[in-house]
Amino acid sequence: MSQALQSKGPAWIHLKTLKKREDAAKQWDERAEAILRGEARNLWDIFEERGFIKDVAGRPESIKELMRTKRIGAYVGVDPTAPSLHLGHLLPMMPVFWMYLHGYRAVTLIGGATARIGDPTGRLQSRETMSNSEIATNITRIHYQMKKLWTNVEAEKHKYGYQRTWDMSRHLVNNNTWWQSLSLYDVMKRLGRYVRMGPMLSRDTVKNKMEKGDGMSVAEFMYPLMQGWDWWHMYSKLGVQMQVGGSDQYGNIVTGIESIKTIRASETAEHLKIAETWKDDPIGFTVPLLTDGAGTKFGKTAGNAIWLDPTMTSAFSLYGYLVRRPDDEVEQLLKYFTFMPVPDITKLMEEHGQDPPKRVAQHKLAFEVLALVHGAEVATREQHQHRLMYSKGGAAAVPVPTGDPSEYQAADGRPVTPNNAPRMDMQLPRSVLSMSPAKILHATGLAASTSEGHRILAQSGAYVAARPGDSMRELIPGNLDWTPMKLWQPQAVQTFLIDGRVLILRKGKHNVRIIEMVSDEEWKASGKTYPGEPGTGKTRQAMAVLRELAEAEGKTLSQKELYRLAQEKLAAEEETTVVNNPDIRFPNKLERMKVLGELKPKGK
Repeated sequence: MSQALQSKGPAWIHLKTLKKREDAAKQWDERAEAILRGEARNLWDIFEERGFIKDVAGRPESIKELMRTKRIGAYVGVDPTAPSLHLGHLLPMMPVFWMYLHGYRAVTLIGGATARIGDPTGRLQSRETMSNSEIATNITRIHYQMKKLWTNVEAEKHKYGYQRTWDMSRHLVNNNTWWQSLSLYDVMKRLGRYVRMGPMLSRDTVKNKMEKGDGMSVAEFMYPLMQGWDWWHMYSKLGVQMQVGGSDQYGNIVTGIESIKTIRASETAEHLKIAETWKDDPIGFTVPLLTDGAGTKFGKTAGNAIWLDPTMTSAFSLYGYLVRRPDDEVEQLLKYFTFMPVPDITKLMEEHGQDPPKRVAQHKLAFEVLALVHGAEVATREQHQHRLMYSKGGAAAVPVPTGDPSEYQAADGRPVTPNNAPRMDMQLPRSVLSMSPAKILHATGLAASTSEGHRILAQSGAYVAARPGDSMRELIPGNLDWTPMKLWQPQAVQTFLIDGRVLILRKGKHNVRIIEMVSDEEWKASGKTYPGEPGTGKTRQAMAVLRELAEAEGKTLSQKELYRLAQEKLAAEEETTVVNNPDIRFPNKLERMKVLGELKPKGK
């Protein structure tokens, strides 16, 4: 008997995996036959029905047949040129989410490398060069936004009855992980030597930027080839045959298809060659342009972006924006941004038509989008807040919202999840860097105290954005890697500053801080304080006030007496507000005593 068969564990696992793959392939074939018989729907038909398809790179009939017979992979990419995704980014992601729900491989890509070049498509002016700290900040924020979206897609999958299958797969990747080790020579050898200048120079993006804009750099000219190489990497490693892009990405998709075919044909090693049949060809499509009420494209450049980061566009404001959508837009938006079956959308629109002022369809749209972007709990909360704040006589007619409550904060004591993670970005004075790592964790709010910070560090529960391993070196620009924090000496954390001004920390999976270091003078002028800041504790401040009052009356109080009186004062003045609505507050102890008649004048 061979050694492989004698090793019962690994052989059994290997055979089991093969059996699962065989079963998955059989199930896919059965599904393909059901589609052919008309018993199940082809996902391409669903895309057409929901209006996702604008321009197609490939023959639609062939793509439809390919999606019926083969479990292809699809990807959508975003360059982190802003600190957040916006609603316009969500539209090309939706077909990829749909593909995941239907059992295809789904990939979302963050362009940590390509963001440094900047996509020139549709632009006359070159993008401003981004610093390492800006790139690192944006990558971190968008990485966790995408993780949050995928978490909520999983919840939507269960909500709408999609079954989990063994071969369902999704990936979140950063193209800097392969570009950092890729040489220019390799790119030129496999791709550059075969690309003709004529077709690239004839592209509208190149013509317009050269003739009407500020010219085009070599890097911008090469951008479509970089994007094409990204696609090739995922095509060869993950089986990604389809790219989904925004409405202006058709040219880049076509260039990517040509790049894959070129690189594929240039392979000299027989065992690495990929078949060149129609079932192996790359394909792609773009989604329609998402515009605002004035017909302007969404985006930070236009200044009308509806951000998916709740610190930039609050969940309340996002809900209100969607509730304000006019009746002639809401049906299409439901098809774009929800997983509701089209027959259900049709019924909802019929109900909406019976009493349009209720805005039933708009509220459903707002709830579904918030459930996808921020989670079902936040969606439910914002729906209730809107109905309470704007309804008349209950939850009947809901006028268009215009307010904006305070930012959402995760509830104390609850596990941090993608949907309730506290705000990431913050400022701290540069003097914090001279403290121990445990005190820094306390200052950032990642630890409730310095002693808890020590426990977290001892258990390797906190991380700093840096090169992996024990090299104590700063983060590679464009990457998002973590290394465990240790009980280092004070000032050691300075090693990990990005551009000398930004520090990125994490506790657990989702609790992240992006800290901008400012001068101590600027910090003092801001009037802010941080946990553990010397001389800023509430008790210490109360003691100082009581000491001044006592001295004004000619009294001298001991430290023990001052401490006791300060504790009593703080307990009496403590008040509680409703989470997410600071306008609603409960009375403090002194106020309650007055109302109950328990606070009587001295000597009576």
